[in-house]
Amino acid sequence: MIVIKSAAARKVIKVLVPALLIPGVIAAGAYLFRGRHYYAVTLAVAMLSLMLFAAGFERKKTGTRRLIIVSVMVALSVAGRFIPFFKPITALTVITGVYLGGEAGFLCGSMAAVISNFYFGQGPWTPFQMFSWGLIGLFAGLLGGMLKKSRALIVMYGAVSGVLYSFVMDIWTVLWYDKGFDPALYFAALGTALPHTLLYTASNAVFLWLCARPFGEKLERVKIKYGV
Repeated sequence: MIVIKSAAARKVIKVLVPALLIPGVIAAGAYLFRGRHYYAVTLAVAMLSLMLFAAGFERKKTGTRRLIIVSVMVALSVAGRFIPFFKPITALTVITGVYLGGEAGFLCGSMAAVISNFYFGQGPWTPFQMFSWGLIGLFAGLLGGMLKKSRALIVMYGAVSGVLYSFVMDIWTVLWYDKGFDPALYFAALGTALPHTLLYTASNAVFLWLCARPFGEKLERVKIKYGV
């Protein structure tokens, strides 16, 4: 894996990859390929997520240790998606971003989406899921200083993230259904998904209320022990 040593280059990649390149790849898949070749789009988003994480490497040794810790969080997120009616994948992505950094949060969210979809089903929706959960982890890292200090804030962030995840995913729903973006259809899709969105949001808020601090303490200890 490439180690990016320049601080300026890392900052540019952290901004450009999630803000421009990944949405550009997803848009190309949605409009140019019309839902076809989604495996190629998914692979491209996965590679860009890894590039974003590589931008956060300070030293090769430390970066490898961080990658192992993030891999564990990805595995937990994937496992969490199998819990009926209580899927804490957003909550675990938030915890990863807050305590391991925004690029780690983005990688956790995007990889958890694509890996779990090998069971739940891959499709044109996968890149949208990767991007949505990835952004949740990225912004959790950017707001990590505040979110660590307040249980109420991290729970609120998790709840809002659950709602915004539904907003982003319903963009794909409209594009798939109508082959173009129709605002009326979009709001109809939001209303139809409201019960599921509320249940999903509540489950992640409860998980963060109960587990964010214990998870965070363990991650902080691991970071100190292994010099991450």
